[in-house]
Amino acid sequence: MSAGYKAVQWNAHKRAYDAAAVSAVVVFVGVYVGVSAAALGPDSPGPEVLALRGLGLCGLALLHAALCIGPMARLWPGLSPLLYNRRHLGVMIATIGASHAAIAVGYYGGFGVRNPVLAVVDSAPTFGSVSRFPFETLGMLALVILGVMAATSHDFWLRRLGPRAWKSIHMFVYLAYALLVGHVAWGVMQSEPGPVAPALLGLGVLTVSGLHIAAGLKELRGARVGGGAPAQAAGDGTPWVDGGDAGTIADGRARVVALPGGDRVAVYRQGSALSALANRCAHQGGPLGEGQVIDGCVTCPWHGYQYVARNGSSPPPFTDKVATYRLSVRSGRVLIDPRALPPGTDVPPTPIAPSGGVPTAGSPRAEDPS
Repeated sequence: MSAGYKAVQWNAHKRAYDAAAVSAVVVFVGVYVGVSAAALGPDSPGPEVLALRGLGLCGLALLHAALCIGPMARLWPGLSPLLYNRRHLGVMIATIGASHAAIAVGYYGGFGVRNPVLAVVDSAPTFGSVSRFPFETLGMLALVILGVMAATSHDFWLRRLGPRAWKSIHMFVYLAYALLVGHVAWGVMQSEPGPVAPALLGLGVLTVSGLHIAAGLKELRGARVGGGAPAQAAGDGTPWVDGGDAGTIADGRARVVALPGGDRVAVYRQGSALSALANRCAHQGGPLGEGQVIDGCVTCPWHGYQYVARNGSSPPPFTDKVATYRLSVRSGRVLIDPRALPPGTDVPPTPIAPSGGVPTAGSPRAEDPS
């Protein structure tokens, strides 16, 4: 998180993250080329083909890892630090993909009179055939998507496009993934038939989809708290939402509560008091309720953006803000006013009253919630 735009805000974590990722890529491709050459012996293709295959396999493996980080962090919060620099992995995947494509174009299309790219892409335009489908086209389309995502990964574009539009663009990673699965599947079917590659690819697809489904089910279960009749209503008769047992919220963490309209609220505990703010981070829409309190601020698990819990404002010099909500605690239950307050509105923290104790409420509005 920064107050200005810089190419990369380098810190020890980013250096370690990128060093580990780059080293893994170099080792992966090097080992693949070396082992393949030794195993195939005289039948081994040239180093260009081995490098082409190694880069393609490495890029696909890294894309699987990047897609699995999000749901894994939701299932096991201890993995959240892996999210902070996930965009670096995206740029790395696009770079690997471009290197793979450059070798393919140069090796397979660079020795004729035609444009090398066209020579590769439409060398076998048989879209109606399953066995001879031009898988190269799928790879090129995926590379375009990954390239656009890498080019717009910086916060400069996030600010210019807005979080919603920026996130929508980057959700096309799933289309790129589907295209690459087809690219690899049809490519292997045409050149190297056998059960091993399809089995590994199928395992990867099942892993990615399974983790996303499991994380989604966990998020739905976590948002379904309360369920009883609200104990009070706002001044205009709007019923407050039952947010579950106040005492079971861990200190420094949050409970995510679904409101009737579909919005989600992160109810954070700091010591013996509660505060509530919108669950969507103003940066990229990250799930604030899955983060934790660090240095006195609610910290988004995606990129470390921070907010003061009682007013939803980022500490100076930052200016990001999220909506806040009024809370009340009655008989040990959290009650939430579902009407969001304007981003940055200060709401005094609500003490956690003991079971059966005196109801308490943070109230920037004039009306009494009871």
